[in-house]
Amino acid sequence: MNSRQPTLGLTVLLAALAAVGPFSIDTYLPAFPQIGAALQADNLAIQQTLSIYLFTFSLMTLWHGALSDSFGRRPVILAGVAVYGLASLGCTLASSIEMLWLMRGLQGFSAGAGMVVSRAMVRDLYAGPAAQRLMSHIAMMFAVAPAMAPMIGGWLLGLAGWRATFAFLALMALALWLACWQLLPESLAPEKRQPLSPGSLLRNYRRVLGHGGFLAASIGIGCSFGGFFVYVLSAPVFLMEHLGLGPRDFHWLFVPATAGMMGGAWLSGRVASRWSSRRTLSTAFALTGAAALLNLLAAALLPPLLLPSLLPIPLYTLGMSLAMPTLTLRSLDIFPDNRGMAASCQSFLQTLLSAGIAAFVAPALWASRLGLALGMAGLGSLGVLLVLAHFRRGPPAGS
Repeated sequence: MNSRQPTLGLTVLLAALAAVGPFSIDTYLPAFPQIGAALQADNLAIQQTLSIYLFTFSLMTLWHGALSDSFGRRPVILAGVAVYGLASLGCTLASSIEMLWLMRGLQGFSAGAGMVVSRAMVRDLYAGPAAQRLMSHIAMMFAVAPAMAPMIGGWLLGLAGWRATFAFLALMALALWLACWQLLPESLAPEKRQPLSPGSLLRNYRRVLGHGGFLAASIGIGCSFGGFFVYVLSAPVFLMEHLGLGPRDFHWLFVPATAGMMGGAWLSGRVASRWSSRRTLSTAFALTGAAALLNLLAAALLPPLLLPSLLPIPLYTLGMSLAMPTLTLRSLDIFPDNRGMAASCQSFLQTLLSAGIAAFVAPALWASRLGLALGMAGLGSLGVLLVLAHFRRGPPAGS
């Protein structure tokens, strides 16, 4: 572990691995109506392709980190990317909604390997401000995925239909696998690997998932992200029905939101060695709180105008993204000898929460702009309360 600056190549590769999961969510959103027509499925059945993906994603993230603690980071990432590519090919060839459900489940099963293990690799390789800067740089590049994905999906939809979206994901997986094979280092030395025995695993899972401070920080991140995620999930309804936009107009939501995410990640890197974690998080949640309040006022008092409906979202993602690197590193530092497992549990909790939002919360809220605004405010507020609970448990060493 060292404090020198990470290379650009490693930063780009880790960011690409982390972005596979969200990219797989957003790319096919513009194709929902066409998929439903082609596979004779209603809106709820199409929505479940997303819910199934998120549930299998969350369940498997419990294992990616533990497997990497035992077998090394590199083999787990290579295997995960390979399975993801095959699942994407299966989605391309799906002839029924049931087949698409199955292949999306397999995508979720494998897509989290890069996201989980890349977090552990950051802490394997770097410490202190260097680790926060790398996490922030990854977050900046990771933020591009939600903006680019629906625009790429909309372009592919118009060019070659909905199957082209999944074919693109399969080709992306092939390119990423080849890059990992050539460039990805192994960051976990053999002498630091953990035994993969049922008893040891059970003890470590109980230790990690039973730690109140870890749970508060990890779920707090998920709730803060959930305030924005309800808009990602509801994008077809929010943009096309409430605001009257078309399937190629998703950039109105995703480009400003991504700009906010990149701005927050950049700011996190800039203040890494100058601000305490408390100051960083206080600033972050002041921004998300102001955004949620403005969003509520716009939804309750104004007609569905484009700019008032959209401007609070990048302010929210600015604060959200400022908080995430700090909270992620704080929770991983609670378990320095089991960072892979801690990263797995962190991702599991956050993705399970996202799956619940996709299956139950977003469909209950997207009928109105005010419902979505209440969702942002409620989830953001819950995130703040959980972070306060995390600090009451005491800081990790070195905070």
